[in-house]
Amino acid sequence: MSAVFEIPLQVGMPQTITGIQLGATTYQMTFLYRNDTSGLGGWTVDIFDASGNPILQGVPLVTGADLLAQYPHLGFTGSLIVQTTSNPDAVPTFANLGSDGVVYWVTPPV
Repeated sequence: MSAVFEIPLQVGMPQTITGIQLGATTYQMTFLYRNDTSGLGGWTVDIFDASGNPILQGVPLVTGADLLAQYPHLGFTGSLIVQTTSNPDAVPTFANLGSDGVVYWVTPPV
């Protein structure tokens, strides 16, 4: 059975989480909202090792896919999944990430 862990996020604000344990590894994660003049903004995540060295930067929080699947060479031991609880296919907005918009770390079945 897979293990699912919800990344604890505060509602509607850019933030950095330090010392987050995902699998056997400790990371830092920064969630930023990137806006543009046409209003087509969206959330991204930057992932750093425990010392603050960048591993991945600017990965868009899109629904319906494992955000880490395209990086098998980086050795992540799980999947990073984004959903909106009221509509699993809706992309999280600035105002709902951390409430209706959630980010999950999912480990594969043992």
